[in-house]
Amino acid sequence: MPRLAALGACAAALAAATWVAIDPAQAGLPLLLAATGLLVAGGAWLETGPNASKEIALVATLAAVAAAGRVLFVAIPGVQPVTVITVAAGAALGARAGFATGAVAALASNFFLGQGPWTPWQMLAWGACGVAGAALAPVIRGRIPFAAVAFTVVFAQGVWFDMAHAVGNVVIALAIGPELRRLLERYARRMRTEVIWA
Repeated sequence: MPRLAALGACAAALAAATWVAIDPAQAGLPLLLAATGLLVAGGAWLETGPNASKEIALVATLAAVAAAGRVLFVAIPGVQPVTVITVAAGAALGARAGFATGAVAALASNFFLGQGPWTPWQMLAWGACGVAGAALAPVIRGRIPFAAVAFTVVFAQGVWFDMAHAVGNVVIALAIGPELRRLLERYARRMRTEVIWA
C-alpha cells in the first residue's frame, strides 16, 4: 500500500509539473499540488521497512522537539533548532527518517506560527536537510564539519536564508550537533538489534 501511495503521489507531482510547463502563468496551484504530492510520497516512504512503527515514533518525537524549539525560540532571531535536529536525524537514522523529521517539524510548528501556501515548501526544504544529512553522514562526525553542513543547508534553502538563521544554526550545531547524532545512532543500533532478536 505505501508503494502505491508513493506512486500515485509521484504521478500527481509529474502531472502538476506538466501543467506548469504548459501554462506557466497559472503555476501557483500546480506547484502547490506538486509539493503536496512529493510530501505524500515522503510519508509513504517512511512507512516502509522492518521497524516502521518504532521509526515513526522516533521521528514523531524528534519532529515534536524540533517544532517546539522553533515555536519557543521564535522571538530570538536565528535560533531555530529544526535544521540541526533534522540533519542529525538524517545522519544517524538515514534519509527516510531525516526527511520525515524535517517535514513533520515544519508542519507542526506552522500550526502555531501560521499555515499557508509556504508550508509545503518549508516541509520540503527541511525534509531535504534531513536527506542532505544522510548523504553527508560520513563527513559530519565532528563539531566543525557539522556546523559547516548546518550553515550550508540553511544557505541552500535560499528563500528563508538570513545571516541570523545561519549563525544561529552554526551555534546550535556546535553546541549539540555531534552529541545528538551519537545519541540517535545508539538508539538506531538498539532498534536494529531488537529486530534481529525478535
